[in-house]
Amino acid sequence: MKKIFAIIISIVIPFMTVLADASPAIEKVIAGLSGKNPSGKTLIEKGVKQTARLWQPQDGTEDEFIRFCMDNYISDPSEKETVFLKISGYMEAIWGNYNEMSLQLQKNVHEATGPLLKIDEQFAAYSPNTHFSDDMYANKLAFFITLNFPEYSLEEKEILGNNRLNWAYARLGDLFTSRVPAKLQQAVTKANSDADVYIANYNIYAGHLLDKSGKKIFPENMILLSHWNLRDEIKANYNKGENGLNKQQTIYEAMKRIISQEIPKEVINSGDYDWNPYTNQVYQAGNKITGNKEDTTRYEVLLNNFRALKAIDAYTGNTYIDRNFSEDMEVSVNDAEKLFREYLSAPEMKTIGKIMTSRLGRQLQAFDIWYDGFKLRSSLNEDSLSNITGTLYPNAQALKKDLPNILEKLGFTKERAQYLAGKIAVDAARGSGHAWGASQKGNHAHLRTRIPEGGLDYKGYNIAIHEFGHNVEQTISLYDVDYYLLNGVPNTAFTEALAFVFQKRDLDILGIKDQSSGADNSDVLDKVWSLFEISGVSLLDISVWKWMYANPDATPAQLKEAITRLSKEIWNEYYAPVFGVKDEPVLAIYSHMLSYPLYLSAYSFGQIIEFQLEQYLQGKDFATEVDRMYRLGKLTPNQWILQATGKPLSVKPLLEAIRK
Repeated sequence: MKKIFAIIISIVIPFMTVLADASPAIEKVIAGLSGKNPSGKTLIEKGVKQTARLWQPQDGTEDEFIRFCMDNYISDPSEKETVFLKISGYMEAIWGNYNEMSLQLQKNVHEATGPLLKIDEQFAAYSPNTHFSDDMYANKLAFFITLNFPEYSLEEKEILGNNRLNWAYARLGDLFTSRVPAKLQQAVTKANSDADVYIANYNIYAGHLLDKSGKKIFPENMILLSHWNLRDEIKANYNKGENGLNKQQTIYEAMKRIISQEIPKEVINSGDYDWNPYTNQVYQAGNKITGNKEDTTRYEVLLNNFRALKAIDAYTGNTYIDRNFSEDMEVSVNDAEKLFREYLSAPEMKTIGKIMTSRLGRQLQAFDIWYDGFKLRSSLNEDSLSNITGTLYPNAQALKKDLPNILEKLGFTKERAQYLAGKIAVDAARGSGHAWGASQKGNHAHLRTRIPEGGLDYKGYNIAIHEFGHNVEQTISLYDVDYYLLNGVPNTAFTEALAFVFQKRDLDILGIKDQSSGADNSDVLDKVWSLFEISGVSLLDISVWKWMYANPDATPAQLKEAITRLSKEIWNEYYAPVFGVKDEPVLAIYSHMLSYPLYLSAYSFGQIIEFQLEQYLQGKDFATEVDRMYRLGKLTPNQWILQATGKPLSVKPLLEAIRK
């Protein structure tokens, strides 16, 4: 998972403007500038109108607006390119240093640096870039950019083709399109930081879980973060007979208690109590005690994020849902929903369900949404894998040292591997882990994964390889892209795609090869099932945000009821026909919903993109192609995938593969 460093520079449709859309001042400026530059009238009109829309009373009078535009418009293309490159350098310095400040302020929240203190949480909630937008408007730099580098619509971007400089101009035009007060930006940072802290400390001490018969069945020292490690422990217990099934069922009972908030507070992030999730009974030193239910804390955290983000709506003219999809992902939410529903409805899912039922020798249960039996590792002993990874990587320093070797095993030359790995730091994570990219050349991307005392276990290693994929993308698309304003990828789905591509090769890196017949077919089955799982969760994420917008004054208790109901409705429509069981709430367990607002769709799109990348990479030099593709930078999704693979973004290749 990629940790997004969001400098909120989109800033508000003001409550008061000096200039109406049909203001004579606007027409006067357009006429004056166009008279000197008749061939550039369309761009002049776009820039003047955008600048006027953002101009507020404190910025000056109509006459001052006219004078500003006439004095600051650049008509000479050569001068415009020179100015653009200057702006790019300044932006890199500003964003790079903001990023490094945020990285340090949140270090103790994200890294395993010892006990988390209140002061750590307070500093993590502070955003050093809060006043950036206000300052840029106050000193008129924002207006200079909107006048000369106005916003392009998605349709206009789609026809830019291979003109890299125009693409870079268009991305500069995305920066100042609205005007958000600093206090609202700070509120978003605090709500997100609070959610991060809540999730990072949501550990279940599995060694103190009791099964339905009241027995302890997990290793005494096993600690599982919700939901990631709980899910991964379910995955690890396939092909382990009745004992494995018992562990899976016990974890799922615990998950349901988390969703319903019936989980006792005493057992969250604590090894002082034993807990039977079937009966919800808590024991201390063998004696029953009365536990206190968490109640609605989980949903309060989500509502806090919603309220902070919704408060910005009035300043942008659209909802956070639209900002996330149409602006950030550059995919409409309706198109995303349609794609997810079409995929979830594919009749092939029932066939895969029958294959799984046959393999398992039992009826499917809700937690089989995470069935891992199509992967090679599902037939391997995870304890043995953990012994290997723990020996290789006893600490973060050992993993850091081995990064060049990992890249060489993936096909990168020794020189290139050293170049990329030298720009990536490794930290032991407090939570499950994430990848935090640099925003300025000379700074490091950070790979974070949870490393227990005995060394990196297989779960942590698998996550680390995923995050390493993010880091490689972050490094290539920052250091090797031709224009700084094009650094990055079209949206988070494209970095998730490379992370999945890396993660798939985790056993190859360990020297464990799948020599079995039908391995390619199993790989397709695994991808189809994995997308089936995450598409439903993505659909729930969207449905929950739509519900919150329709019920903005909802209480945490009402939100809890709504999420439970929506998760069951989606389950009954798409999963019950495959699983044969109804009214399961499993989709609501995902921690992303709390601390990464509307991020889950990036995973779904990431898996679709991953499959297209994998198909394209077959028979080609892996490292060379990864380098080429991720130097494309921040194009639109459609243009990126076309230039990367020669084909448009589509779910059809995946469905065609499963039909074959």
